[in-house]
Amino acid sequence: MDTRLTELSVRELVARLASDAPVPGGGSASALAGALAAALVNMVVELTAGRSEAAEHEAALAEIGLAAASLRSELTRLVDADAAAYTSVIAARRLPRGSDLERDARRVQLEAAIREATRAPLATARCASDVLELAARLAPIGNRNAISDVGVAALLAAGAIRGAILNVRINLPYVANDVLRGEADAEIAGLSAGLEERERSARDAVAGRLG
Repeated sequence: MDTRLTELSVRELVARLASDAPVPGGGSASALAGALAAALVNMVVELTAGRSEAAEHEAALAEIGLAAASLRSELTRLVDADAAAYTSVIAARRLPRGSDLERDARRVQLEAAIREATRAPLATARCASDVLELAARLAPIGNRNAISDVGVAALLAAGAIRGAILNVRINLPYVANDVLRGEADAEIAGLSAGLEERERSARDAVAGRLG
């Protein structure tokens, strides 16, 4: 890629996603959704901290805000990391295969690229799962005037988890390393387990405060 995705305007990024170019794709979109979710958590913390009615929750709000800021930074990085990883897969697939030496070199590079293209969305799913937890913690104590934003954060985080898991699953059959494949399989199973219940719990907490 000639430009980092995170340096594009929103309009340019959306246009790039809508084009026939293979990069960026669903992995970067999932990371972006997760970053937006973390940003919304940050926003509601900022709109809540310092208010008299939130005095007893200041420590929790500070903790949630710091965690959300860190996750926002990491998920923003993963927008570009996911695209870079898949760009490497495309480049490796285009390497020459005319001789045994070329085929071996291509195989090694392709295996390495696919490993990274699997690790990036796995990291996205992991981070987005943490963002969903933060949104659930914030829902009962966040500024009621911004509680719908906590709900949007939870929805985006859950969508980011699901989208990232799909991107892991599509790459897993091509991962040559059995250990990595087994570890990734186990992790996405763990991230998927109870996801609907976690999302529903956050939504219910938000709905209860919407009145």
